[in-house]
Amino acid sequence: MKDFISSRARGIPPSGIRKFFDLLLTIEDVITLGVGEPDFNTPWTVAEAGIYAIEQGHTSYTSNKGLLPLRQQISRDFQQRYGVRYDPENEIIITSGVSEGLDIALRAVIDPGDEVLVAQPCYVAYAPCADLAGGISVPVPCDAGHEFRLLPDTVMERITRKSKILVINFPNNPTGAVMQHAYLKAVADILIDHDLLLICDEVYAELTYGKPHTAAAAIEGLRERTITLNGFSKAYAMTGWRVGYLCAPPPLCEAALKIHQYVMLCAPIMGQMAAMEALKNGEEDKKRMVREYQLRRNLFVEGLNRIGLPCHMPEGAFYAFPSVEQTGLDDITFAERLLAEKHVAVVPGSVFGEAGTGHLRCAYAVSREHLIEALKRIEDFISSL
Repeated sequence: MKDFISSRARGIPPSGIRKFFDLLLTIEDVITLGVGEPDFNTPWTVAEAGIYAIEQGHTSYTSNKGLLPLRQQISRDFQQRYGVRYDPENEIIITSGVSEGLDIALRAVIDPGDEVLVAQPCYVAYAPCADLAGGISVPVPCDAGHEFRLLPDTVMERITRKSKILVINFPNNPTGAVMQHAYLKAVADILIDHDLLLICDEVYAELTYGKPHTAAAAIEGLRERTITLNGFSKAYAMTGWRVGYLCAPPPLCEAALKIHQYVMLCAPIMGQMAAMEALKNGEEDKKRMVREYQLRRNLFVEGLNRIGLPCHMPEGAFYAFPSVEQTGLDDITFAERLLAEKHVAVVPGSVFGEAGTGHLRCAYAVSREHLIEALKRIEDFISSL
């Protein structure tokens, strides 16, 4: 029988995160700092709204764009937070998580051979999704010396006549880096000069510590060339509800909607109704979670630096990204041995792109007690080297 697998599917590597965590299945007493997911339950009022939707028989399809009241709430919320208005009628699509939003955004704008600049380290899906859409992913490294911010000179070095899109994610997974207005403005000038599109994943926008998030679309000249992706998974502990959204000017939104209506049709209605409750009454629960993440961040990052793993203080998301280079081990070996010998699970930084080599992604979305114990085990492991 002939091989039916497409060359694109064959060429896509499995997720480095999932592949690594298959090892967890055979080990007990593991402290897991690897899963990028809040350890909090969905706020009860939000969960109750979803349950009530089912009880009331709200189990049907919605408009392909999603429930209009939810799109209206998103529009108001975005304008209040960032001063940018998106028309809920033709500039917002409710998606099945940000992951689907990324997929349909890329497929809506990529022609075969287009180059997609991807700021790295980054979430593992960006480059594969660009390649699956027929594009050519081009890494744009963000280095530790600049706290993993994207620098305009580095972007310029990667631009060619085939460049079409830049994909960024700030606050960043896996580094916790943020891009304030001045940094974004410098990159925006390049995008405008070279007529490039921006796809910005802002799913961690509400998980910042100190300075508020700057939306890319709020930068002068970027709104008309930006596809903004966001959702409810991280800020409201709703990962399993699978509700995200895409905001873009009408032509881009319409193109993405064509793909969305064929591959997904609509996001689950009960998840959409829960998301409406999150925007309406979830602010205090969200703030409570963010305060706890900040306490954990301070405890854990200070501990990493104390035990000899240099780590910048992340300003967003819930990840620390320490360097292991001074231990003499590469990041994959360090992570595998730490798991096998001390039962602490972290993710090698290299799975997030070459720019992450020599680092570890440690999610501090676990209890402070577990973080303290994890630091003890990591320190013991380093001492044994």
